[in-house]
Amino acid sequence: MLGLMARTMAKPAIMKPSLLVKPVSVTKLVGRYLAHQEGLPKLPVPPLQQTCERYLAVLEPIISEEEMVHTRELMTEFLRPGGVGERLQKSLERRARKTENWLSDWWMQSAYLEFRMPVVVHSSPGVVLPRLEFSDRQGQIRFAAKLIAGVLDFKSMIDNETLPVEYLGGKPLCMNQYYQVLSSCRIPGPKRDTVVNHALSKSPPTHITVVHNFQFFVLDVYNSDGSPLTVDQIYMQLEKIWNSSLQSNKEPVGILTSQHRNTWGKAYNNMIKDKVNKESVRAIQKSIFTVCLDAPMPRVSDELYRNRVAAQMLHGGGSRWNSGNRWFDKTIQFIIGEDGSCGLIYEHAPAEGPPIVALVDHVVEYTKKSEMVRSPMLPLPMPHKLRFNITPEIKKDIEKAKQNMNIMVHDLDVKAIVFTHYGKNVPKAYKMSPDAFIQMALQLAYFRIYHLCCSTYESASLRMFKLGRTDTIRSTSADSLRFVQAMDDPSKQSTEKVVLLQKAVGAHRAYTDMAIHGQAIDRHLLGLKLQGIEDLTSMPDIFMDTSYAVALHYNLSTSQVPAKTDCVMCFGPVVPDGYGVCYNPMDEHINFSVSAFNSCAETNATKLARALEEALVDMRDLLEQTPQAKL
Repeated sequence: MLGLMARTMAKPAIMKPSLLVKPVSVTKLVGRYLAHQEGLPKLPVPPLQQTCERYLAVLEPIISEEEMVHTRELMTEFLRPGGVGERLQKSLERRARKTENWLSDWWMQSAYLEFRMPVVVHSSPGVVLPRLEFSDRQGQIRFAAKLIAGVLDFKSMIDNETLPVEYLGGKPLCMNQYYQVLSSCRIPGPKRDTVVNHALSKSPPTHITVVHNFQFFVLDVYNSDGSPLTVDQIYMQLEKIWNSSLQSNKEPVGILTSQHRNTWGKAYNNMIKDKVNKESVRAIQKSIFTVCLDAPMPRVSDELYRNRVAAQMLHGGGSRWNSGNRWFDKTIQFIIGEDGSCGLIYEHAPAEGPPIVALVDHVVEYTKKSEMVRSPMLPLPMPHKLRFNITPEIKKDIEKAKQNMNIMVHDLDVKAIVFTHYGKNVPKAYKMSPDAFIQMALQLAYFRIYHLCCSTYESASLRMFKLGRTDTIRSTSADSLRFVQAMDDPSKQSTEKVVLLQKAVGAHRAYTDMAIHGQAIDRHLLGLKLQGIEDLTSMPDIFMDTSYAVALHYNLSTSQVPAKTDCVMCFGPVVPDGYGVCYNPMDEHINFSVSAFNSCAETNATKLARALEEALVDMRDLLEQTPQAKL
């Protein structure tokens, strides 16, 4: 239950108010990264009374009055002087004094490594990049070569510790996640997974993995003098890989990584008993990152193209298409289709979205550079093809993984939408946070469909603190409820509606501010609960209460992932009857993705996407028709 509970709190999502984040240029200093990290404050443990009061406030719009009365009684008992709440708070404060970050290890374990559902759809986010202009293998290989060179260029900043430090509201942010995404990989275990990071080893890896037609290759990306291969050199190496893997009649061993984690853990231990398999698997795990050269997907209309590519990034389209052309445990996999589709998928345990998007922004800019004409070069050795000995038992595991993957593919409905009416420009013109404005539109869209509010998750970055990951911004509030109820009420004047919208946006902004400063409630409550488990005290009733289960059942799991690139991140819902919503607000348009499960009769991604577009249009019209709206 703990893994599931934490999972519902763990949706791949980030809140990074783009207005406040400005990378600054920095000069290289020896050990600059470590010196920077040392100067960051520790994550605080919020005051117990404050968290409990705020917890009751967030429950109000989502539970009945009857449930509220019961929860208040439990809370009074929990807060009794000298009682269990006080004891757990003291234990948590002791932990905070003794560790670099009281939350980060617990979070990594409970939210990710102990989570046993497949990482595909349920945990790993995808990123859809703008469609590229090619539709043949030459274009595919040429772009892949530029992309690889761009990632190596970004890697040099990580290796030299010259990455510009990011700031939020004038405060420097923890840059640790940037050092976790390359040369790392998740490793399945029978009950809990681990993550290895080979970037920190004595001899860091110098190769990437390339997968084409379900076959894996090791491609060394550095010359013997330590210089990275040029785009032309990489192109020639990729061509060799392409030409030596024309047939896809091989067993798609990579699809095993899409299984339920316990199933994959068992199959993994069985597979690596064989020495050849073990070496091949290790080569993939140690590689800097993976590049998936995908077969072209079936042609669809331009309107459906974005949805299809979003699905391709999340799961590969099924066993008949590209789902076997992956190693889903790898932290970063860039996906380049022969038809111009392009993006990536990342395994969520080591990092949130911002470092991934910063890498994407850098790489996309790099690929636009014109290349220098180079003189002839020495021929490079053939990239090494990885071999797998497929026993009847492994073959059976692969067949089972294919079946399960196809079920997941058919169950996930994902829509990628470009909202063209306006972008950040409209809320900014009315002095409102674009993120809070979009969140209120989501609240309105959901309310119009279901006539009630639900528990809503938006991720807040805790990177102001050393090793900080995320906390939850709870977008549903008493103020948001009042606004959505009033919006379609003909008895209400438009001026009143505008005031309620401004209040709702202000409340969201205030909660966001509280969250990024380490004062939100969700991680604190989780910490108190985990502390109770660690101290072997009986579980406090407040955590066994149905209200707590309702609070953690996120029907709306949302994330703002701002990028310079015109891209959008996408991910699956975190509960069977929920939605996954991600958005990248650009100046004059907004990129959205909305996902839901087909197996749930109550949810419909198309319906929510349409309701969201209508809500955004109606909110703008309301502001434009109300002269007093301009502040």
